[in-house]
Amino acid sequence: MERNNKTTIDTRTLVFMALLVAMQIILSKVVSVDLGFARVTISSLPTILAGLWFGPVAGGLCGMAADILGCLLKGYAVNPLITLSTMTWGVIPALMHPLMRGTKLHRTLYLCLSIVCCAISGTLVLTTCGLVLMNGYDLYAILPGRLIQCAVMIPVYSVLANLLYFSPLTEVVRGSAAHRTV
Repeated sequence: MERNNKTTIDTRTLVFMALLVAMQIILSKVVSVDLGFARVTISSLPTILAGLWFGPVAGGLCGMAADILGCLLKGYAVNPLITLSTMTWGVIPALMHPLMRGTKLHRTLYLCLSIVCCAISGTLVLTTCGLVLMNGYDLYAILPGRLIQCAVMIPVYSVLANLLYFSPLTEVVRGSAAHRTV
């Protein structure tokens, strides 16, 4: 996806996005601990990477597609607030990507800050509201568990996102994007 005024998705970008959606579905449905009101998983990591690599539209689309397909595979009804929450994991880091300039420490801090923003806006606010409004959970009953979930998952997401984003994997994805000559 080009990062200028014209937004297009070419075949290679679409294939990468599909792989990231598949990874998110596997991580959220297979490699997770479901506590009912909270799910301990690293499933948003592919959406974060999609946003950083291909921009906010691609990140949001990956989050939306993964949530909707995951709901269909598990037999859940699609909860629009939770779908919006998964989209924020791809959009917010991509919007903060232009700030990630300078030293590696500076870039790392901004990536961590974007993950904190995603966790607060997506997990604590949108997903909790979705569970309360659509599924009938009691806010005061689930809020302590969701706060603990965020406190545990923010450092995990921060470490994993930084390890993956600042690895040769990013250069492979960007390198493949740079060698598009037709």
